[in-house]
Amino acid sequence: MTRLRPLLAAALIAATLTGIAAVTHAATNKPPLHAKKWMAITGKPLAATAGAMIFQKGGNAVDAACAMIAATCTMWDTLSWGGETQALIYNPRTKKVIGINALGVAPTGATPEYFKSKGMPYPPEFGPLAAVTPGTPGGIMVMLAEYGKLSLAEVLGPAIDMADGYPIEAQLVGTIKRQKDWILKWPESRRTFLPHPGDNPPDPGEIFVQKDLAATLRKLVETEAAAKKAGKTGSTRATSRRSTRAARRRSAAFTRRRTSRTGRSGSKSPSRSATRASTSTSSTSGRRARQCCRRSTSSKAWT
Repeated sequence: MTRLRPLLAAALIAATLTGIAAVTHAATNKPPLHAKKWMAITGKPLAATAGAMIFQKGGNAVDAACAMIAATCTMWDTLSWGGETQALIYNPRTKKVIGINALGVAPTGATPEYFKSKGMPYPPEFGPLAAVTPGTPGGIMVMLAEYGKLSLAEVLGPAIDMADGYPIEAQLVGTIKRQKDWILKWPESRRTFLPHPGDNPPDPGEIFVQKDLAATLRKLVETEAAAKKAGKTGSTRATSRRSTRAARRRSAAFTRRRTSRTGRSGSKSPSRSATRASTSTSSTSGRRARQCCRRSTSSKAWT
């Protein structure tokens, strides 16, 4: 039997545990849970099933957590695909906790001048103009690229199946009814959540289909496939390391050239000049490499 390599990932709406796990010594109305190899926990049984499916495929806890986030977002539980995600990932081998901040960013066009041109003194509280670029999809892709084992296609598989149609829960139906007045203000939301005559939501247990969401998730998977076909594989961390090493090599070559030129000019301290040049170039190149890494992290859709 291969050695278990546990990895613990916790997100706002998903928490998973690999290795031997037990929940004890806590006051709760629910019984303690125990597992021998892995455990998938989230507030929605269907989403927990998605995590279990990923573990059965050989995925690690990050893969399972991402699958559960995706499934739970598809069920519109607290967060959604248009929302944001924060996650903590603990690696027992390095004994470090990594934080994932997938809050999304404001669009580049969301400037004070833009809103003033619309007659708004500040951004509105609701609607498309109040939204940031969705953070959850990027957070999932960064976690998979850095710490996952499976492909985006495998991890999003359960969520895509659910977007094609799943039995809607009474809890979501109740939420739609309570928010009906708001939903009616947005044509596409109305079409999706109030599909029946009289602007009524689906009945509990009815197959709830989200065609546009399914198409969007499939587009992400297609982008991953195209990236892999183009040879864009590997984690952003590895890309950063390669960029940093290349920057250091360029810096060393620059230092050698500068030392040679300074020595020929008769400078009293060529080594000091070379050292300063080397430090400056290395620092600047390193910053550029890290900036490139951060930019690629936000857009990468492959593992």
